[in-house]
Amino acid sequence: MMTILEQIFFIGKGLGVTLPLFLGAFVIGAPLGIGLAILRRFSKIFGCFIDSGISVLRGTPVILQLSFVYFTLPSLGGAHIGFLGAGMITLGINSAAYTGEIFRSGIEGIPFGQFEASKVLGIRTYYMWKDIIIPQVLRNVWSSFVNESIALLKETALISTIGGEDILKCAKHMGSMQFTYFSPLIIAGAYYYGIVLCIEYLGRYIEKRRFSWSIS
Repeated sequence: MMTILEQIFFIGKGLGVTLPLFLGAFVIGAPLGIGLAILRRFSKIFGCFIDSGISVLRGTPVILQLSFVYFTLPSLGGAHIGFLGAGMITLGINSAAYTGEIFRSGIEGIPFGQFEASKVLGIRTYYMWKDIIIPQVLRNVWSSFVNESIALLKETALISTIGGEDILKCAKHMGSMQFTYFSPLIIAGAYYYGIVLCIEYLGRYIEKRRFSWSIS
């Protein structure tokens, strides 16, 4: 029987999978989601395809999507995808669907007159989005965006279903060795909760430093 300290260190090894998976999926999902929300404004054809894709991603279980990417794509393309790569791609694209919806609602909340005024003033489209629209949208949807980031972190636990030695997998392995799952699962939950607190703190810090101004 391992001591509590030994269990903490053993389960902590799973951070080497959980954190890179979360960060990789976030780097894929956040920019892609924002891009999808913006593309919807430019073309009805783009919007139709994007809406259909988002509907499929939101309407099917993440574990099904993860299994499809990990088990099916290699057989179609001939190249093996590691569990970490499959997890980043799957969770990133899935998160992009939800992030896209969050930013779509934020964009629709911007008065249409601001778009028209930008055109009248001769402001280029890139600078209109970069300097006028996106800063306002970020401020309006920041809380929802942070919540989606937290949800993404918790979804990383699904990587254990395809063999990833993340925090949850290490906790289960510890439980099977000691014939008790109580303390390993409590420790795993503490790790996840600690990371969530870090995300919340970072979100509040950015909100306070960057979005404390008001728009008249």
